[in-house]
Amino acid sequence: MQALLFFWIQSQPDTSVVDTSAIADSLDLAAQQESMSMLELLAEGGVLMIPLFILSIVAIFVIAERWRSLNNSRIEVDGFLRTVEGMLKDGDRQRALTYCDSIDKPLARILKAGIRRLGRSIRDIESAISNAGKKEIFHLEKRMNWLATIAGVAPLVGFTGTVTGMIEAFMDIQSLQGNVNPSVLAGGIWEALITTATGLIVGIIAYGFYNFLLGKINRTVHELENASADFIDMLQSPSNKKKQEAQKVR
Repeated sequence: MQALLFFWIQSQPDTSVVDTSAIADSLDLAAQQESMSMLELLAEGGVLMIPLFILSIVAIFVIAERWRSLNNSRIEVDGFLRTVEGMLKDGDRQRALTYCDSIDKPLARILKAGIRRLGRSIRDIESAISNAGKKEIFHLEKRMNWLATIAGVAPLVGFTGTVTGMIEAFMDIQSLQGNVNPSVLAGGIWEALITTATGLIVGIIAYGFYNFLLGKINRTVHELENASADFIDMLQSPSNKKKQEAQKVR
């Protein structure tokens, strides 16, 4: 009985060799995929990866340029206002203008417009400051619409690449009359999905930095508005004191 069992085991096909070779093939394929560089992986996405690459470069440029511009626009408001106030109280209007010219900041340019109108009514001074403030806000928000557009367009370009890639994959299936290896179909699908992944990444980064920079712009505008209001109050303070003294005399 034991001899029959031995011969039966020996007569069975050796599947271990087949399984080992299949596992080896799978490991080789995985190693090839892991060894693929990021540039090679992105190149598999097709022609629409070119506009996505351009959009990413533009987004990086806008983010870096706006971040640098907003950081350079910051100023120590209290110290600047005290310096300007001291010059104006001394009656040295030209010195105050020269001081504002030496500081290339939005607040300095706004107050310079108001200092030029000194001697006129407060309404004229407020109008000059308001107009200068609108110009500075426009410059602060410069190119932000580019970033918002990229945040919306990049995912759509990625989806378009995936759709066109899927169309090509199914056209290949039809041309082969359905006799397609599943691995070939899977390869076509993941290549098509590269554009979607890239578009989503570019869009998420652009949208996140758009909101971040917009928050910095809003804070800067709030500081400019408060500083402008303090400057107007500073100009009105001498007249208020005169009114109070006149009332005391009466």
